[in-house]
Amino acid sequence: MPESAAKKVVVVGGGILGASTAAHLARAGATVTLVTAGALADGASGRSIAWLNSSGDRSREYHHLRLMGIDRYRTWASQHPDGRAYLRFDGAVKWAAPGETLRDTFAFERAAGYDAVWVDRSDIARVAPHVNPEAVADEGAIFNAGEGWVDLPAIVAALAEQARRAGARVLEHAGETHVATEHGRVTGVILGNGDILGADSVVLATGPAAPAELARLGVNVPNSSPAAFVLFTEPTDVPIRTVLNTPRVAVRPAADGGLVLDADWAEQTVVVAGDRTFSVPETSVEGLLQEASRVLLGSPELKVARIGAGWKPIPGDGNPVAGAVPQVPGLYVLFTHSGATLGLILGELLTEEILTGGVPPALRTFRADRFTSSQLSTPVPTGAWAAVRQD
Repeated sequence: MPESAAKKVVVVGGGILGASTAAHLARAGATVTLVTAGALADGASGRSIAWLNSSGDRSREYHHLRLMGIDRYRTWASQHPDGRAYLRFDGAVKWAAPGETLRDTFAFERAAGYDAVWVDRSDIARVAPHVNPEAVADEGAIFNAGEGWVDLPAIVAALAEQARRAGARVLEHAGETHVATEHGRVTGVILGNGDILGADSVVLATGPAAPAELARLGVNVPNSSPAAFVLFTEPTDVPIRTVLNTPRVAVRPAADGGLVLDADWAEQTVVVAGDRTFSVPETSVEGLLQEASRVLLGSPELKVARIGAGWKPIPGDGNPVAGAVPQVPGLYVLFTHSGATLGLILGELLTEEILTGGVPPALRTFRADRFTSSQLSTPVPTGAWAAVRQD
């Protein structure tokens, strides 16, 4: 075994990014411990719309990374036939709000080689027979046939099991965990009970809590993570397959036969109390249910199964933060929006960096040291990445 593959690594964070990294590292021969404050996927990964896409206008580098992410999910699907229960590529449909247009978005996607087809409202049933045509914009909609969705808790559990089979230790309910250093270099982590796990390298994959831990170590990574919530409905007879990204609600199928809903306007109503708990106004919940019913054929009655609220991970400049933290040798970070789309590929690429010392070309744009000392973090309270206990 190469000397690099014998490294002892602690991965902090039990969501898609942490589980993916732990599985990739363990399969490559590293000695791995995956540590999470609570249960696996009880943070942002447990309350994500989990739309797999590179939709819209973004930088070439970010678009390329997201396409790589989608590719790895397709590989997973081919290697795990049972995964069809929690990973699907049935496409996605989006349309503009009144007075707005998606024509420029369509042109950008086509110019980037992205699979995008313009669909007239009268023809929407051809790609999304479950959609109410009257809800679609007069100009029509964009259909992205290559997009899909994933149930993150299911794939996190599968990745954690892969890591275990490869020899990794998975430590749940470890409490608030901090990076341990000596003379400025990583030496391991300190668990919530005070126990210390030694390591050559530590991966910080704690979602919106990552910038606060980095700030404790003197590293500034801007944090724009907002409070947000996702609504899970009870199983429904609505035969929805494609993801819908509409002006007032996003809708995707769930593995249990229900739907998953969110919206920008709704997340802006979340109330964060002084004790770091989250509450969602009943009017927002009812509004999401009504908006989802309106865009679906037959206006079905939808009922709430559960609500997940918490911080939505978004770095200050909107782009991923991935790779080594130069100020703290031995420390690596994964902090990004679109963790669902990027989960598998970031775990793979970070494993390559940790074990070889080389920076994968796809990560060069997204280093933590791109931020200057003048860009101060906006800390999220430690522990805020745990999901609200409404489920």
